[in-house]
Amino acid sequence: MSDFVVGLTGGIGSGKSAAADCFAAQGITVVDTDAIAHELAAAGGPAMPALLAEFGPEVAAPDGALDRARMRRLVFGDPAARGRLEAILHPLIRALAAARCRDAASPYVILAVPLLVESGTYRDRCNRIVVVDCPESLQISRVMARNALPEAEVRAIMAAQASRAERMAVADDVLRNDGDLHHLETQVADLHRKYLRLSSQIAKANC
Repeated sequence: MSDFVVGLTGGIGSGKSAAADCFAAQGITVVDTDAIAHELAAAGGPAMPALLAEFGPEVAAPDGALDRARMRRLVFGDPAARGRLEAILHPLIRALAAARCRDAASPYVILAVPLLVESGTYRDRCNRIVVVDCPESLQISRVMARNALPEAEVRAIMAAQASRAERMAVADDVLRNDGDLHHLETQVADLHRKYLRLSSQIAKANC
């Protein structure tokens, strides 16, 4: 069980997943709320009955999982629909994320939350917050290449998230992800040593 939780966040296309993979390579447990959301909305997932009841069978893909592209278009065009989606998914995600953080065996745990800044609930659970940051132009180009989305849709997604300045305002630590993977790995290694020290201090204080 880990008593030290590091919240990891960043805007879409900033490289949160790459940073999380770097921490995992150091032997640290990563609890990814986006991955949990995928689990919940997979074919036969525990959230699917409520999602189908709320939005209708058309939001299911042919394999029975949530059609995420269709749902994304729906919620970004309708704030009320987004609220209904979050009312179903967020309590389930929070409960499962909390359980996995409690069960983590590593000295500290990375809690990766794309919307950590927007959610006071997750911020309250974290001992430290690390933000993965890069220029907005780089975010846009990465997402356009990765997801084959038009620039306007990427900008709409970014507009629905916290701004770069808002994320930086709550950051205890920052990972600059505007270079190559080695540059990111070096920064994560430095933070890993820092978090080992801090988690050890908390563990001793709790003894």
